[in-house]
Amino acid sequence: MACSISSNAVRCYTETLRLTPRQQQCGRVKPTPSSFLSFNSSTILVQTLGASPSPVPRRSITVRAKMAASEGSISGSNRMLVFVPPHPLIKHWISVLRNDQTPCPIFRSAIAELGRLLMYEASREWLPTVVGEIMSPMGAASVEFIDPREPIAVVPILRAGLALAEHASTVLPANKIYHLGISRDEETLLPSVYLNKLPDEFPENSRVFLVDPMLATGGTIIAAMDLLKERGLSVQQIKVICAVAAPPALSKLNEKYPGLHVYTGIIDPEVNEKGFIIPGLGDAGDRSFGT
Repeated sequence: MACSISSNAVRCYTETLRLTPRQQQCGRVKPTPSSFLSFNSSTILVQTLGASPSPVPRRSITVRAKMAASEGSISGSNRMLVFVPPHPLIKHWISVLRNDQTPCPIFRSAIAELGRLLMYEASREWLPTVVGEIMSPMGAASVEFIDPREPIAVVPILRAGLALAEHASTVLPANKIYHLGISRDEETLLPSVYLNKLPDEFPENSRVFLVDPMLATGGTIIAAMDLLKERGLSVQQIKVICAVAAPPALSKLNEKYPGLHVYTGIIDPEVNEKGFIIPGLGDAGDRSFGT
C-alpha cells in the first residue's frame, strides 16, 4: 500500500507486484484491502474498505483506495508518498513488536527482520545494476548484478535505528553505513544532534536509506533530512525506512519535503502529549537494547 500526503488527506494505494528480470514489467496480483483514513480536526476515522468503520478518539486520517502498478506510476515531484507494503510477514513482525510481553532479544530480532523486509521493498526498481555474461556449469548465461561501484548509503538514526538497519547488508550487496545520533528532549520534544558521521558531501548519484523506527512528532526525522540536504542530496535520492509512522511526522515531512518516499510497517492514528505514538510499540531503543 502507498499513501500520498496532500494538505488535507492521506491517499493510499495497494497492490502486490511481480517483476520480470530486466524488462521491469509488472504483473498484477489480487490486491489486499487498503485503509481509508482522513485528516480531520475533530475525530479520527479509521476504516478498512469493505468493513464497518470504528471511531477512535482525537485527530486522524482519511485515505481513498486506488490501484497502482508500480512506484513509478504513482510517483510525483510535488507530493510525498507513504508505502505500507501489505506483506503478511510485515504484519507479523509489527504484531510481535507491539506485544508488551515480547522480551528484549526477540524484540530486537523482530525489528531487524522488519527492517530487512522494508528495505527490500524500498529497493525495488531503485538499485543500479550491470549486465554481462558468465559461464554456468551448463554453458553461457546472461546475468545482471547490483553495481558495486554505487553502494547504497544507509543512515540509521541512533540508537533505535541501529536495530532496524541491522540486516541491511543481507539485503543490499553494496552498501555503506553512516551513523547519525539524534536525541529528543523529553520535556520540549526538540531534537539534538550528538553524533554525526555523515560525509561533508555525498557523491552526485548517491542513494540513501534514512532509517528511524518511529516517526512520531517529526522533529528527529526533519533534523536528519536537513543534514542530508545540506550535504548535497535531493529528495529523490532519499527514502525513509520506519517501523511505525504517525500523522504529525508525516504532515511535517510533506510540508518541508514534498516528493519524499517513506516506507513504513504501519501508520498509527495519534501521538500523545509525551510524544509517543499510540498504540505504537513503546520506546524502540529501550526495548531493542534493554537499557
